Amino acid sequence: MKEESTDPIRVIIADDHVLYRAGVKTSLSTRKDIKVIAEADNGMHLLNLIRNIETDVILLDIQMPIMDGIATLPELKKIAPHTKVIMLTMVEDNSMITKLMELGANSYLSKTSDIEIIYEAIKTCYEQDYYFNSLTNKALLTNLKQRNMPAPHQLVSQEAQLSEKETTILRLMCEEKSTKEIADLVELSPRTVEAIRDKLKVKTGSKTTAGLIMYAVKHKIIEEL
Repeated sequence: MKEESTDPIRVIIADDHVLYRAGVKTSLSTRKDIKVIAEADNGMHLLNLIRNIETDVILLDIQMPIMDGIATLPELKKIAPHTKVIMLTMVEDNSMITKLMELGANSYLSKTSDIEIIYEAIKTCYEQDYYFNSLTNKALLTNLKQRNMPAPHQLVSQEAQLSEKETTILRLMCEEKSTKEIADLVELSPRTVEAIRDKLKVKTGSKTTAGLIMYAVKHKIIEEL
């Protein structure tokens, strides 16, 4: 989790529709904790920009000319691995969402999302790495159901031994609670919750928060996301 900072979150909007970029930029300009520092109209333009501009979060449209968002994402992660990327699209495609999350996307939003959702996604990705919503949750769950699940005896042998507190925190993470909200609910400090989250990653063999969510579904810690 990021330390408290007075500096605004630096955002780049990459979308080939000028009016969409202008609308999002204007709406975000009312937020003192976010600053749109640049715009790009295709993936190639974006990659050239981020080589010279330090950025915190990128809003990346999937469908763009010259170089689309799907081709841009892996290159973007090579150049700026710590920059958070929120994919934008007009299409709900579960396999595409899962693929993009595996390639390093930090969230996936419909372009029809209102500015409150976009703002929340930017803040959450910046502070907690991922922003999960109904699109991402449904895609991850569908993907897991479509894969060949291990037999029950295999499932038991692969399942990590989690304490009641660890299981509770994992469930709350799956409910999209922030670290502070979880800390308040389980009566622990935010720092302790972060330590338990890191321990959960080690125990479950998950590298990311997305991996923890998938583990929780696979091992029926939660039935539905």
